[in-house]
Amino acid sequence: MINLSPIQIEGHTFLAVSVQLPKTNLLAVTSDKGYIMCGALDVALLNEKLRDRKIIAGRAVGVKTIDQLLEAPLESVTAEAEKLGIHKGMPGKAAMLKMV
Repeated sequence: MINLSPIQIEGHTFLAVSVQLPKTNLLAVTSDKGYIMCGALDVALLNEKLRDRKIIAGRAVGVKTIDQLLEAPLESVTAEAEKLGIHKGMPGKAAMLKMV
């Protein structure tokens, strides 16, 4: 099952995406600029092989819900995210607010 739903963070609207797969869930919260995602996100791939795309993204591990994704500290971020002031250890919600 795929669930798409708008969510509000401090008056800004983002899109939450949840994909239920066998034995795992894929979770993401996105804006027009970038996104945060569960542990399935390969930040190294984005930074290395897809560098020319300048993707703004962060990865949180061990999360099972969108709420957990927003509260969890980011385990890693792309180089482009760092340019916006998004850094490792930052809560997902704070990172999304930098992507407004």
